[in-house]
Amino acid sequence: MTSRRSALEGIRVLELGQVMAAPFCAMQLCDMGADVIKVEPPEGEPTRQMGTRAGTDSTAFAAINRGKRGIVLNLKSAGGRDALIRLAASADILVENFRPGVMRQLGLDYQTLSDANPRLIYASISGYGQTGPDALKGGFDLVAQGASGIMSVTGEPDGPPVKAGVPLADLGAGLFAVAAILAALHHRHSTGRGQYIDTSLLEAGLALSVWESAEFFAGGEAPKAFGSAHRFLAPYQAIRCADGYITIGAGTDRLFAELARVLGHPEWAAMPEFSDTGVRVRNRGALVERIEAVTLKQPKAHWLTTFGAAGLACGPINTYADAFADPQVQARQMVVDLDHPTLGSTRAVAPPMKMSETPPAISRRAPMLGEHTREVLLEAGFSDNDLQGLM
Repeated sequence: MTSRRSALEGIRVLELGQVMAAPFCAMQLCDMGADVIKVEPPEGEPTRQMGTRAGTDSTAFAAINRGKRGIVLNLKSAGGRDALIRLAASADILVENFRPGVMRQLGLDYQTLSDANPRLIYASISGYGQTGPDALKGGFDLVAQGASGIMSVTGEPDGPPVKAGVPLADLGAGLFAVAAILAALHHRHSTGRGQYIDTSLLEAGLALSVWESAEFFAGGEAPKAFGSAHRFLAPYQAIRCADGYITIGAGTDRLFAELARVLGHPEWAAMPEFSDTGVRVRNRGALVERIEAVTLKQPKAHWLTTFGAAGLACGPINTYADAFADPQVQARQMVVDLDHPTLGSTRAVAPPMKMSETPPAISRRAPMLGEHTREVLLEAGFSDNDLQGLM
């Protein structure tokens, strides 16, 4: 029988996060069962001002903070800092994404909190990391995508630099932090000690550039943008049809031969300029021209059906409206409905992992500003008199 326990049940996380990287990291831990306590300043964190708003709540904040309990502490005050130290003494994990040096100035750095709680796992996510000549610079996803090289390989050849449509550096840094936190929890299980984790948006962008770095290291030349195409495979990109674009991936010799057959030109597979992966990549332009001369004669639906029946990897280029209406997405239960006191009925993207014994779940909506301050502090042993100076 499948257990309904959560993988991180009993683990408490303090999140001092803003906007994307740290909140996204903490949300993943929350979905896996951790009790995440989001600590905000009295005015709330900046994401509350983004997207569709209702007072101090917003759709942007709700999207990345579901499942958490929310408290307000003024960390610029002695009382607020003391309360955070007291909470950290019984926490398992702390995640923050302030500019390097801020937590030290507040007296809330790893060394200080670790002295009080040696089991604490403390993860810092910043723009450039805690060390190096750029450590103190402010970091945003856009800046990190530019600095890491991602923007130089995104977009059409010879076109202007383009960032990826989703915040890859922010989200990547959050996910790398999750991986490090889970490894640190495993290490703590055997040693009893926590540790400090330092990762950044810049490093996440570099780490995600797997093919691009491989090409640079091998040849010494900076990789270029190829639009939707793959730098090592062809054809593997968006292809025009009579009524728009679809994607097709036929990068291996076997798959290309099948694609050529389906398109009515089996002779392509034997042509010297298309005979193997390497030469197809070098002759990508001529190859795509031949393919589109055929695909432009029929609509997208025809080719999706035809290629699918032949076992070729292909797909539509969906809008998000299309994607969330897709029967496959719905069958995988990737959308959940949540009710919010000020935003009303909202929807959220569900956790993408399916786990047989400890399935991730969304336990609650995003917190309203300071909604759980009293509850959390009373749990931590504060008295009603203590709360007077903190709330």
